Amino acid sequence: MSMKRNVLVFGSIAGGLVSLEIIIGTALCYKSGTFEGNMLVGYTTMLLAFSLEFVGVKNYRDKYNGGIITFGKAFKIAILIALVASTMYVVVWVIEYYLFIPDFMDKYSAHVISKARASGASAADIDAKVKQVATMKKMYSTPVGVVLLTYMEIFPIGLIVSIITALVLKRKANNDNVVAAS
Repeated sequence: MSMKRNVLVFGSIAGGLVSLEIIIGTALCYKSGTFEGNMLVGYTTMLLAFSLEFVGVKNYRDKYNGGIITFGKAFKIAILIALVASTMYVVVWVIEYYLFIPDFMDKYSAHVISKARASGASAADIDAKVKQVATMKKMYSTPVGVVLLTYMEIFPIGLIVSIITALVLKRKANNDNVVAAS
């Protein structure tokens, strides 16, 4: 299996997991009328999906690269898997948002502001939350903004997992084995 195929296989599986989660999570939000609990489930699913970076890099290292891999090569494979998965997540969200739930930002904004008011936050804190929500809604007014915000939601997690994966799985060639094999 070439590196490219390895990236596509593990990236697609990870992307399928996070895409399924976003579809189910959004449906549950709309059904329940609340946004509580979905963030924990969403980010947990992202972490589980991005664990496939580890599996993909280890698979490549052990089966196709003689058991050795540099930090750079491991990071490259892991980040590409994260990019494939994140892109699938973004594409699914853009389709879901524009075709099925174009009122999402209005409902989400109302929920965030209502929650701030119900928590007993000060007027200054509520005003800050209103401004924050208004900024997010403004970014969501263009497809580029939707795509960028959605990547910002998922890709940083993939990046962190990529770094950890590369650090854990990097393995240099053992000079003793090279000499003994000659």
